[in-house]
Amino acid sequence: MPPDTGPETSGSEEESPRARSSVTPPKGAPTPKRSEAQANRRQPYQAPADRKAATQQSRQRERTERIRKSEALQRGESWALPPKDRGPVRALARDVVDARRGIGEYYMVMVVLLVVLLVIPGSATKLVADGFVLFLLVVILIEGWFVGNKVKRMAEQRFPGESTRGVMMYTTMRGISLRRMRIPKPRVERGDKV
Repeated sequence: MPPDTGPETSGSEEESPRARSSVTPPKGAPTPKRSEAQANRRQPYQAPADRKAATQQSRQRERTERIRKSEALQRGESWALPPKDRGPVRALARDVVDARRGIGEYYMVMVVLLVVLLVIPGSATKLVADGFVLFLLVVILIEGWFVGNKVKRMAEQRFPGESTRGVMMYTTMRGISLRRMRIPKPRVERGDKV
């Protein structure tokens, strides 16, 4: 009787040759030469011999990294966001602001009109422009306060324990920027339910 080797072993226990790196692949092609095998191995970074080529290579690497990070920031990927934009509460604030149409959104357009009013000679136009600036500032602050409180209430319901510190200012600042200029880009359309 043959010696007992333990429980029955099946062919499924053996690993396929591709799964184990110590097993050579089946022959179908000639064995590569040592120089070819060494060339295929991953090599550590070797700096170019001259400084000019090294500088160009470094600039190219930095440029591609900047472009990659900028595109990720535009898409709103969390790894590329600056610390002020990170977190679920800030994402909620962005979505709430982006889903509504606010007065603050047209702030920049109104500023251009105010500059034109200030250039026109006459004290009456300057007085009207000053009054308009104050009115616009008050309206933007009130709108920011209402939207910020709405975001805080929603964040406390959806994300209990998350900090809502600075959310009111964040919503106000996002609310006064033109929709096309917002970074990260809006994820929701106007009128969407958040």
